Amino acid sequence: MEKFSQLEQEITEVHGKNSMLDVALEDANRLLKFYTTKEKCLVEEKDSLLDTVNSLQQTLQEQCNLRVENKNMKKDMAHLKQQRESAAEDREAEVQQLVSEMRAERERHKRELETVRQRCRREAEDAQRRAVSQLEAKAAEAKKLLEKKDADVEEMKKRLKEQERERQSELLKLQMEFGAKLARVQSTAQQSQQQQQQHGSNLLPQSVFKRKLQFFQEEKNKEIGALRQRIEELEASQRVCSLSDGRLKKRKI
Repeated sequence: MEKFSQLEQEITEVHGKNSMLDVALEDANRLLKFYTTKEKCLVEEKDSLLDTVNSLQQTLQEQCNLRVENKNMKKDMAHLKQQRESAAEDREAEVQQLVSEMRAERERHKRELETVRQRCRREAEDAQRRAVSQLEAKAAEAKKLLEKKDADVEEMKKRLKEQERERQSELLKLQMEFGAKLARVQSTAQQSQQQQQQHGSNLLPQSVFKRKLQFFQEEKNKEIGALRQRIEELEASQRVCSLSDGRLKKRKI
């Protein structure tokens, strides 16, 4: 019984220890979860810090590269500045040389231009003298031609006047002849009409005389039209001659 009691006491102690161990295990599990969560957060923070550090390293590297590049660019700019200054000095020297050459060329051009002007002046004076002599010769020739044309125009006017008088006389003669013919025809027609009325003949002779009378009138009209046309042509030629005479006088003036 003592052993049993002792065993129960030991079992009770073991249960108490187990309970304590269970409590400690639960505490340990809570701590494990807490520390696991904390570890996870720390790992994430570590990863973000690593990313930040990498980006900072990259930025620093870029800055270093930019500094090196900037240093190289400064060297290049200094070299280019030196080259530009030397080129500007060379251009300035070239400009001075060109200015001196332009001045010398301008003086030479002035001398050549003065020579050309003098030569052109002499040539213009010679050409003017030649032109004046040619104009005088042409004026004398034109004067002779105008005098000849005036004589021809006067002769043409005389011929036109004579032709006009001849046409007028011919026209009067034709009119007189036509009047006589017309009177004879009319008298003949009246006699035939009287004879017809006396003998009571048919109307055929009267129509014949009418046709003859009409024929004579047509011939007269044709002759008069031809004479009028000829007179108009003569007047037109006379106007042309007067216009040419006026133009010749204007040219002469």
